[in-house]
Amino acid sequence: MDKTMINSPTQLHHRPFNTPLETGLRSLFLLSNVFPKFMDLQRLVYYDYLLVYSGDVTNGPPSLHPQIPLRGGGWLVRRQMVENGLSLMSSKELAQKKFDQTGILYGATDLTEPFLKYLKSDYAQAIKSLSRWVTKTFTPYSDEALSSFMRENLGNWGAEFDRESVVRGYLT
Repeated sequence: MDKTMINSPTQLHHRPFNTPLETGLRSLFLLSNVFPKFMDLQRLVYYDYLLVYSGDVTNGPPSLHPQIPLRGGGWLVRRQMVENGLSLMSSKELAQKKFDQTGILYGATDLTEPFLKYLKSDYAQAIKSLSRWVTKTFTPYSDEALSSFMRENLGNWGAEFDRESVVRGYLT
């Protein structure tokens, strides 16, 4: 491959992080932990954030991705990413949708767990472990309690970079 192509704008579209493939895989791990139960999109969006940034939660395990500034606001765009990932996984029959009186719910299929067993990388194992922690920790929360927990904390997560930039501004 031509070295000049590695940093080209078209090459950046092929990165694996936060693509429908990655967010879809994270959703599969989450859904497999609660199988045969289903979850709505909003809970999956919250769970996806908590899986990626588990270190933001008091006594949570280290985060999957590096801490970035203002990451708490990222959940607003996360909804579309998770939905796109679920659509991709549904097209492969690894996730399913069902409609009920509350709206659209997502669940694992009989193919989800066998598929996930093939993923052996350290990164996949980290997602597997963190997805277990997320579902074990937050499934007992009602939708209202989970929403409240996220609202109370999202403004703080990533804000440490704001404080750091203020201090750096005074030091330089």
